[in-house]
Amino acid sequence: MHRPEIMHPTHPASHPHNASPHGQTPPLRLIAWEITRSCNLACQHCRAEAHEEPYPGELSTAEAKALIDTFPETGNPVIIFTGGEPLMRKDIFELVPYARAKGLRCVMGTNGTRIDADMAARIKESGIQRCSISIDGPDAPSHDDFRGVPGAFEASLAGIEELKKAGVEFQINTTVTKHNMPFFKKVFHLAEDIGAAAWHIFLLVPTGRGDAIRNEIINAQEYEEVLNWFYDFRKTTSMHLKATCAPHYYRIMRQRAREEGIKVNMDNFGLDAMTRGCLGGTGFCFISHTGQVQPCGFLELDCGQIKTTRFPDIWTSSPQFLALRDQSSYEGKCGVCEYHKVCGGCRARAHTMKGHYLKEEPLCTYIPRAVDNQAPTDKQEEKG
Repeated sequence: MHRPEIMHPTHPASHPHNASPHGQTPPLRLIAWEITRSCNLACQHCRAEAHEEPYPGELSTAEAKALIDTFPETGNPVIIFTGGEPLMRKDIFELVPYARAKGLRCVMGTNGTRIDADMAARIKESGIQRCSISIDGPDAPSHDDFRGVPGAFEASLAGIEELKKAGVEFQINTTVTKHNMPFFKKVFHLAEDIGAAAWHIFLLVPTGRGDAIRNEIINAQEYEEVLNWFYDFRKTTSMHLKATCAPHYYRIMRQRAREEGIKVNMDNFGLDAMTRGCLGGTGFCFISHTGQVQPCGFLELDCGQIKTTRFPDIWTSSPQFLALRDQSSYEGKCGVCEYHKVCGGCRARAHTMKGHYLKEEPLCTYIPRAVDNQAPTDKQEEKG
């Protein structure tokens, strides 16, 4: 499974206050759709394994098209075709044009290793408007070790070159681990040198292959430090940068901006001023290769099955999604935090590390005012 988020700079982001007041269903902004779990890599952070053939229960072409038919009923979501490796699904270039015909923006999360000139041309022709390629190290040894296949780094860079020749916009996604933290600037400069439209960093969620991935997780203090570094680093480049699976960033951004006397608005922070940290169930959802709907790809929580329930009904009425839209459902400090509406904590980390998706974020150092027995919550804090 790729780190799939792809947000175009001109696409309206989910507003921090989209948590459906008065029972209203928030519009769905992004759908990450795992059209296949088959993949040619064996990345440490991923639940999928190197597996060339389709997995049992994968949606048929007819089922996939019927699902696409329902997407416009939930809003005007960006559809992220992801996997596994989406290019391993044989009808991918039938599904993308079908979704485009519905007026939906289509993007793709791919590892890039299967993209040659012909594939790049087909991606362009199908209507994919941006590809995200995961690069987790500045060189072959560091990247290939994390991705589990020798040669993955060079193959991904070769795929990127073919996308560039075909005129397909691309972004670079990088997972933050203990291993690659010292090389982060080098990864960014690589993304810059090869012409990426954006660089998205992803804070690791421990759902991969056991101890190997858990040993790569940074601790809460390192989390705080890397997001503060990211806040400062974004000032040094015109490239679009985004922190994902890192909801605390939207709290840190407001804290730092207040210290600097800067307003958190579109002019100063772009769409980061208008989005929420964890969008699972409030503006984003994940659909598995078998049709199971989840808050995100790292939180394997069964919120409904599209083979038995219409997708718009799941988005509107899933008990798990309704809970995620209600701060009073959250436990621990996340339930009383004045930054809840702009952060929300990582629900997948809470589930994996604390035992339930509504428990407090386990890698957050911040103590909310209500917990610290200080001043009452300042509602303006939530609005930036």
